[in-house]
Parts: sequence; C-alpha cells; structure tokens
Amino acid sequence: MLHYYSAEAIRAAEAPLLASLPTGALMRRAAFGLATVIGRELVARTGGVAGRRVCAVVGSGDNGGDALWAGTFLRRRGASVSAILLAGDRTHPRALAAFRRAGGRVVETLPPDLDLVIDGVVGIGGSGPLRPPAAAVFGAVDEAGIPVVAVDVPSGIDVHTGAAEGPHVRATVTVTFGGLKPVHALADCGRVDLIDIGLDLEPGDLRGFDAAEVAARWPRPGPADDKYTQGVAGILAGSATYPGAAVLCVGAAVATTSGMVRYAGSAAAHVLSSWPEVIATERPETAGRVQAWVVGPGLGTDDTAAETLEFALRTDLPVLVDADGLTLLAARPELVRGRSAPTVLTPHAGEFARLASGPPGADRVAAARRLAEDLGATVLLKGHVTVIAEPGGPVYLNPAGESWSATAGSGDVLSGMIGALLASGLPAVEAAAAAAFVHSRAANLSAADPGPHSTQTSASRILQHIRTAVARL
Repeated sequence: MLHYYSAEAIRAAEAPLLASLPTGALMRRAAFGLATVIGRELVARTGGVAGRRVCAVVGSGDNGGDALWAGTFLRRRGASVSAILLAGDRTHPRALAAFRRAGGRVVETLPPDLDLVIDGVVGIGGSGPLRPPAAAVFGAVDEAGIPVVAVDVPSGIDVHTGAAEGPHVRATVTVTFGGLKPVHALADCGRVDLIDIGLDLEPGDLRGFDAAEVAARWPRPGPADDKYTQGVAGILAGSATYPGAAVLCVGAAVATTSGMVRYAGSAAAHVLSSWPEVIATERPETAGRVQAWVVGPGLGTDDTAAETLEFALRTDLPVLVDADGLTLLAARPELVRGRSAPTVLTPHAGEFARLASGPPGADRVAAARRLAEDLGATVLLKGHVTVIAEPGGPVYLNPAGESWSATAGSGDVLSGMIGALLASGLPAVEAAAAAAFVHSRAANLSAADPGPHSTQTSASRILQHIRTAVARL
C-alpha cells in the first residue's frame, strides 16, 4: 500500500530526529540520498559522474540546503558543480560553506553545456508559482532541454493539491524524503524516488494501491466456487439506438471476473451478438438475481431511463451509477442519500459539477471527499489521476501514468469492471480503486500491443487487455 503524507505530518515526524541528531545530520542524510540518485541519473544519461556539469538552483530554507549539500557530494565524485543563489543572504549558511569548500562555484546565470539541473528552490512549505527570477532560470532550462532533478517537490506545484497555477518546474526526477506527499500522485513529478531518512510515520488516510494490493483483492475462483458464488453483475446500460455502451460495459464485466453477467435493456440483441455467455433480457424486473447493479452508461435520460435508475437504487444491492445515470441523479439526489447499500458514483469533471453544483477545482481530493460525504456514496472522480473517496474513510489515488485511458467508451469499460468487483463482494472503495488500477494498466498495455494500430488505443482494445493486466499483477 502506498501512503501519502501532508507537510505537517512529515515535519512532525522529523522533529524527534532533529532533536536527537547532531546539527545538520538529517539534512546531510537526505542530501546524500539525493546525490546518490543524481549520480545514478548522470551515469544512465552520460556514462559517469566525474567531469559532468551540474547546476543547483537554490532558494532559501532546507531544500536549498539539500541541493547545496548534494552538490558538495557530487563535487567529491569529480563533477563540476555550480549554484545559482536565488535567496542571497538567506541561503542555508552551513550548506553553502561546505559547497564552497568542496570547490563549488556560485554563478549568476546558467553555465553552458549543463548535463543536469537540481531544483532546490522551494520545498513542501512553498506555495504559489515560481517567482520571476526562478521562472526565468527554469524557462531557459526547459528551452535547452536540460534534465531536472527536483528536491522533494517540483517548485511551483502545490504539495497538497498538485495544482500548478503558473510557472513551475518540469522535473525529470523528483527525490523525496521520508514519505510520499500528495503531489507525487496528483501532479507530473517525473520519476519519483523515495529516500528513507528514518522517519516514523503512521499510515494516513490518503492512499494508493500497488500491484500486490490489487492482486490480493482481485477475485479468483476457488475449488468450491461456481458461477453464482463468484458474483453476478447486472448491467443496465445502452439502448437499441446506442448499443455500444452496453457492449463495452458488459464485456468489461465478463473480462473482470469468472462469475455471471446479466444484462437488461433494449440493446440485448447487440450484447448477445458480442457476448453470448451473458444472460440478457429487455427489462430489469425480469433480469433475475444479481449481486450488484451497474446503471447509466448510454442509457439516455428519458422517463424509461429514469425509471431504470430508480429501480436499481431502490434495491438493497450495491449500485454503480455512471454517465447518463449521473445526469439523472443530479436532478434527484435523494435517490442516493440515505441508501443502506453501497453506492459508487463515477463522474468526470463535468458530471461532478452537475452533482456538486460546481466544478471540483484545484483541490480534487477535498472536492471528492465533500461530495462523498454529501451524498453518502463512494465517489470516483475521473481524471489523469483518479481520486476515490468514501464517506468518513480513506481516499485512494490512482495515477494513470499515461493518458491512454482518455478515449471514448473507456468509462463504460471502467463501470463494468467496478460492477463485477462489487458483485464479487469487494467493499465499494476497494472495488473502485482496484478497477481503476487495472483499467489504467490495461489501457497502457493496449497502447503497447504490437498489433495493428499499436500506437493507438480504444475502449475495445482496453477491454481486450483486462485479463492480461490482471495476470501481470
């Protein structure tokens, strides 16, 4: 399990170490780890450290000190290291003195032919975009295409929300200390390397599944299981006019577990032509017994669709609501509030705005939490980083890594996956988080598939790679 910590939690964990260690020891410990990562990056890119040209861009405070100490350690390995001091006389004095003693040079502008730049401008206590002097330096860095290693967080990006509302550092690698911060999931920080500096951190309520966690939860049939005991997912989606959503949603449920899938709707003939193993009927009341419902993708917003949504939400079963179902629900939120059975809502930003009477804004974690509490439902807020919140519980983050899942029909696939996991008995927040993890993996696999159109992906191709993604957990 991945855990993400606030700046306050990190500082609280640092306090006993700072009190017990000699002055500056914790900073040097962190900086040595930083220098080690930078050294590996230089070796990978240029074949060595000695003779390579590195420049640290240094602000006030501990991040600037980390950058200067790292520069000192790199000088001892033979690198040519310079530093641009943005904070003048507020530069960390001990670190600057050590840097000068090691032969580091203080410069006013970026030297030519740099191999790497260290971003030590601001750390986890910073806020707002880069100030003009730093913005000018990193504008030149971007233009020259120089790789950047950021200290703790790329400067100019909010550590808690991942928002970048102006000039900011575009990091190739971010080296962080003690524990991951929300920004490392919510923003593009390049590759993130975590350095253990000995902090004692209690798990918080901001989390992320790793492959092992998903594998441990993913339903696998046991020797005594049959098609019923593994969970029966019911799909209420699509229409005879727009059957694609039904075909994708049902197919994803079929691919996710080895149980049974039932479909009810006017796209029954199309569903059966693609998935003959599915039990299909035209009306929800005649679908038979299921363990969870998925309602909404491609359903429309007419009276029949509204009745279908109401049918599902009045059961005592877990229900996932997506797409057109969310549009209908925005007009009748009382259908969800107070439900005793789990409800999962999967809005994109526009659907979220209709449900919450406003867009999620920069702090997507807080926004998802508020909506989950307001409606009493698990909320999966779609985006490059999926945010999954449940009332009074932890929030899960799932960075996609790539944007291959941002394609038409991809949400229908995700809905079918979550519905199948709900039917198998997984708790709502875990079903949503596990499905989001595998969905993004399947999207990336589909893009890398060396078949026709291998540089493209589609919802159908994502669906085809679900089982491969699960097998590779």
